[in-house]
Amino acid sequence: MKTPQSLAERLHIIVDGTDTPAGRLFDVVLLVAIVLSVAVVMLDSVLYLRLQYGQLFFMAEWFFTILFTIEYALRLFSAPNRKHYAFSFFGIVDLLAILPSYLSLFFVGAQYLLVVRILRILRIFRVFKLKSYMQQAGFLAAAFKTSQHKITVFFLSLLLLVTIFGSVLYVVEGPENGFTSIPLSIYWAVVTLTTVGYGDIAPKTPIGQAIASMVMITGYAIIAVPTGIFTAELTRTMRPQLHPIACPNCGKFGHAANAKFCDRCGHDLHV
Repeated sequence: MKTPQSLAERLHIIVDGTDTPAGRLFDVVLLVAIVLSVAVVMLDSVLYLRLQYGQLFFMAEWFFTILFTIEYALRLFSAPNRKHYAFSFFGIVDLLAILPSYLSLFFVGAQYLLVVRILRILRIFRVFKLKSYMQQAGFLAAAFKTSQHKITVFFLSLLLLVTIFGSVLYVVEGPENGFTSIPLSIYWAVVTLTTVGYGDIAPKTPIGQAIASMVMITGYAIIAVPTGIFTAELTRTMRPQLHPIACPNCGKFGHAANAKFCDRCGHDLHV
């Protein structure tokens, strides 16, 4: 005779499973609640709506906060490994989804950080079993991981570059032209190099304008570097692993790892 499941095991099937009607219903209701709670936070930030429906928004925010607090407690209680869940990505997001409401009791405006709940929408990939989307997300994560060292070196080099440009402009322009400090000059260099160009501070002297022109051209030259690095790594990650076998008929080198026939001429690769 099968041993009856414990309460924690039964709860785990519902709150963390999608293979049962109860578990699927729980997750669908949860997704709807997440969307509604984020909508309430956004609407509450609109002044004329807050003045008219502020009390309603306040009650709705606390309703969803209490609901998500109970849900978080159930997940923590039913998790096979509570420490693993608490420090997992979704565990941290679930906790951050309720903390701002309690922090708002001590810090005014903290409740607007509740928009972090939108990250919980990522559960939709698990709920509706969109495995192909998760696989594509895996490709992006793998490409970022393999390119992080190159991108880190690039951004460190960029940091040195804007520091040099900002310092030079501080010397050339000086406080009389708005460059009152090196940090402010570095801010100008960042804005200019990234081609944002707010225009709140600009060089006035011919030498400063010449340097600014060089910074702008440099920005166009290097702005595509991190994109190129990431794209190259993404292409390499998504490219299927090739088996180093040459076709004995047409000579094509490199085939899928489990290929038995040449994908160019159809000849048997293992003759």
